[in-house]
Amino acid sequence: MLHERLSEIYDNVLRRNPGEIEFHQAVREVLESIGPVLGKHPEYAESKIIERICEPERQIIFRVPWEDDRGEVQINRGFRVEFNSALGPYKGGLRFHPSVYLGIVKFLGFEQIFKNSLTGLPIGGGKGGSDFDPKGRSRHEIMRFCQSFMTEIYRHIGEYTDVPAGDIGVGQREIGYLFGQYKRITNRYESGVITGKGLSYGGAQVRTEATGYGCAFFVDEMLKARGTSFEGKRVVVSGSGNVAVYTIEKVQQLGGTVIACSDSSGYVVDDKGIDLALLKQVKQVERRRMATYAERRGGNATFVPGASVWEVPCEVAMPSATQNEITGRDAETLVRNGCIAVGEGANMPTTPEGIRIFEEVGVAFGPGKAANAGGVATSALEMQQNASRDSWTFEFSESRLRQIMRDIHARCLQTADEYGMPGDYVAGANIDGFKRVADAMLALGLI
Repeated sequence: MLHERLSEIYDNVLRRNPGEIEFHQAVREVLESIGPVLGKHPEYAESKIIERICEPERQIIFRVPWEDDRGEVQINRGFRVEFNSALGPYKGGLRFHPSVYLGIVKFLGFEQIFKNSLTGLPIGGGKGGSDFDPKGRSRHEIMRFCQSFMTEIYRHIGEYTDVPAGDIGVGQREIGYLFGQYKRITNRYESGVITGKGLSYGGAQVRTEATGYGCAFFVDEMLKARGTSFEGKRVVVSGSGNVAVYTIEKVQQLGGTVIACSDSSGYVVDDKGIDLALLKQVKQVERRRMATYAERRGGNATFVPGASVWEVPCEVAMPSATQNEITGRDAETLVRNGCIAVGEGANMPTTPEGIRIFEEVGVAFGPGKAANAGGVATSALEMQQNASRDSWTFEFSESRLRQIMRDIHARCLQTADEYGMPGDYVAGANIDGFKRVADAMLALGLI
């Protein structure tokens, strides 16, 4: 149940943002956690901090015309929601996917405020993207789309204003096209304007691996807090994209055995452990389906088409694909099969019912705004290197990432304890992330 004042705020969010169900879900999850904060800090209510956080500072919607390989003009819609800059320049990725609409971008941007706050680094929250689908498009079509997208968005971004990065559908190739167009238009080599760049032109070591590695580090800390570790644990990771692949890599390094992963066609079970080299070849190099992995792996692996990977018994579940992929029914199945920890590598991949089930039975649950903060944290480290014209080694960058994830875990636990909810990572993450932003907003006045 929501605190009375928070219930009024939530009702107002619903009224002002009709149909944006993902955004509604993200706002409610935060509001459900911060009721106890209002008793200790009445100044937040007096200054309407919560209402201000729920309203983006700026929303940009624009058309993106581009020409396909047949010479036909295509029109897509572009978005950038600059949500909150109390802690620093807006920071958040660009998502190119047919499902993108304003509600998705606002949900992601709202989550980004608190995720970025939790890193302890000076970055605000924002998000962007387009309903453009890069699948099936040629390299030249993708380049022309990226150039058209940047031709509009360039006037709204900058290393001290708004720093985009990649997300679903936007990898290092797309970042290169976007940055190249920014450089062409502005005549400035402003490398800090976008992150996720290639190493040859200002990118950071570990950025590719960061979200997956960071999630594994966070779950490792959750397991340690319960007196155990990844060693000997069966782990299921959903997805097989960038986040999933590097989650699998780090979990294996930490002693876990990842026995299943998936894509939109189904999932693979590999009882001897996922062959990471084969998975990378199939998914990252050849861009083939999981059935191809199973065929090449042979008798060790089984492909199950059109089913939920959460059917596979495991001790640790790491959803790394998309929002709302673990339903209440999936959560019940995981609990029944012995799951003791869940770490969200994707953004909001567990439904509210699923979270409730995990928390009721005492499963250690690491919410995305904490568990997958490693990606944006490493983006901020890339910004640091760009600002100082420096370049760090892989080992140094990874050690910085691991320490950041340890600090996030510690603050989540400490904050949950402080507000009478020991072990509640959702409450700890929401409250700690909210308080840092709220205090900055109070200090800065009516920003």
